[in-house]
Amino acid sequence: MDALTIYLWIGLSLFLVIMLALGFVGSKKTKNMSDFAIGGEKLGPVVLGLSFASTYLSAATFLGYPGWSYEWGYSNLWLFLAMIGGGPIGVLMVAKKARKLNTKQKSLSLPDWLGDFYNSDILRVGTGLILLFNIFYIAGQFVAGARIFEYMLGMSYTSGLILIAVVVVVYVLAGGAFADVYTDAVQAILMAAAGLFIFISGLVVFWKGDISSTVSGITNNLAGQDSSLVGVFNSNSIYFDSFTAIMGAIIIQWAFASAPHLFNKVLGLKSEKDVGKMILVYVITTSCCLLILFGGIFSRVGLGNSVQTSDLALIEYVVWVFPAFVVALMGVVILAAAMSTTDGLFVSISTVFANDIFLKVLVKRGIVKADNKKAEKIALRISRLSVLLVGVAAFLIVLQPPKYMADVMWIGISGVAAGTLGPILYAVFAKKKASPRAAESSMFIGLLSYLIIYFGGIEESTMAAGAWSTLIGIGSMIILAKVLKTRHATNVNVSQAQ
Repeated sequence: MDALTIYLWIGLSLFLVIMLALGFVGSKKTKNMSDFAIGGEKLGPVVLGLSFASTYLSAATFLGYPGWSYEWGYSNLWLFLAMIGGGPIGVLMVAKKARKLNTKQKSLSLPDWLGDFYNSDILRVGTGLILLFNIFYIAGQFVAGARIFEYMLGMSYTSGLILIAVVVVVYVLAGGAFADVYTDAVQAILMAAAGLFIFISGLVVFWKGDISSTVSGITNNLAGQDSSLVGVFNSNSIYFDSFTAIMGAIIIQWAFASAPHLFNKVLGLKSEKDVGKMILVYVITTSCCLLILFGGIFSRVGLGNSVQTSDLALIEYVVWVFPAFVVALMGVVILAAAMSTTDGLFVSISTVFANDIFLKVLVKRGIVKADNKKAEKIALRISRLSVLLVGVAAFLIVLQPPKYMADVMWIGISGVAAGTLGPILYAVFAKKKASPRAAESSMFIGLLSYLIIYFGGIEESTMAAGAWSTLIGIGSMIILAKVLKTRHATNVNVSQAQ
């Protein structure tokens, strides 16, 4: 067993002990569905800001996105702008009003929040089912964990996939949102430190005496390999080959800020007055983490075109530059990034079945007969069973490893944004509440447009396909809210005249 393997096993063991310990602590605090889903609305702005950042970023930030930088060069830095610009704007637009409305609604998830706001079980259940797209997102994170185990521990891809799936499922089953948020906060600190470390290391490794000469040296190296690597756009990239593709990336990042597993974080905030502090912590942490994108560029400069799998470009760079214990530490950070997003996704999806469908529809409508105490116990069991079933489904999706893990992830993100953002934004910004039928129609139109645009082959980029279908969903929401309202008012006037 070589030094790298030994260090990684030690680091991984310590990390898992800490994560499982936090999961155990979370399990002691998890008494009902509110605790499981949003931590009982008892969480502070710093821990939630850190948790929001780590959940927003995921393992794609540390494997998939540096891999894009390695493949496509400077054009991938548009992603930095999209994520640090579009994401925070989305949070600022939605978070405070959503949290304020929830002081009365007491909703536990995005489908629950929309269903309560529009008084529509169709919207509640429909949005909940749309969230199943996030199984693709979970699958992408599983790929990251499997790649790390495969590369650093010599495990087979399938064995690594089983290990990462089992670890995440076990501690989410135990602790729900408490385990999710507190482990995410620890992981965010590790991720931010890693981003800063990699960025500074590249400047040191390729230093030419001053920053201008260093940047010129890196640029000349990339241009010597392939001139498209230093272009503003790169025709080899489906995400950053044109201005419209870049706009699509920015729009979908803006929409992603209202994703269900992030929305739950806002609902868990103890006080709506702390939203500003939470966002500030999130932005600072995210900025540090995104510096990791330069790791893919440094890998291309140092290693040329020798990296076989672009998702491992960052790790190859770290192996090239640093001793084994640093490589092992980076492996642990990437696993932390994978787990920080995956646990939040598990909690949001399991909440759909337990709270949004079982408690808010089946029990509330009397389809299932149970008093409050019994219903809560059943709901908690459903949520934990859902975690297991979702884990198995995600595992099966990526049994055959994809070329780019981030591509799998964005199938889920785009589908959810397309079906949900229209009703969300109208709820937050409109002066008057829209008809439930308008919100339900927007949900169906947005989702259907995504299915047609992406799976129909009209748009190759999952980001751009998600962006255009999200805009269609928002536009249909605005139009239908006015049309259905006008028709309702006309009908009322006619009946009064008669």
